[in-house]
Amino acid sequence: MAKQSPLQFLQQVRQETSKVTWPTRKETMISTGMVFVMVIIAALFFFVVDQILSGGVKLIFGLGG
Repeated sequence: MAKQSPLQFLQQVRQETSKVTWPTRKETMISTGMVFVMVIIAALFFFVVDQILSGGVKLIFGLGG
C-alpha cells in the first residue's frame, strides 16, 4: 500500500463519509426502542430459565424449603 500524506487521508475519509446514508432521527429512535424491548425480553427469558434451573438443583440436592 502506497504511503500518503495525512491531508490526503483526511480528504479520502471525508469523501467516504459523504457516501454514508445516515439514519433519520425517527429510524434511530425506533431502533433504540427495539433494542430496549429485546433486552427486556432476553432478561425475562434468562430470569425464568434461571429460576427453573435453581428450583431443579434445589429439588435434586434437597436444599432450601
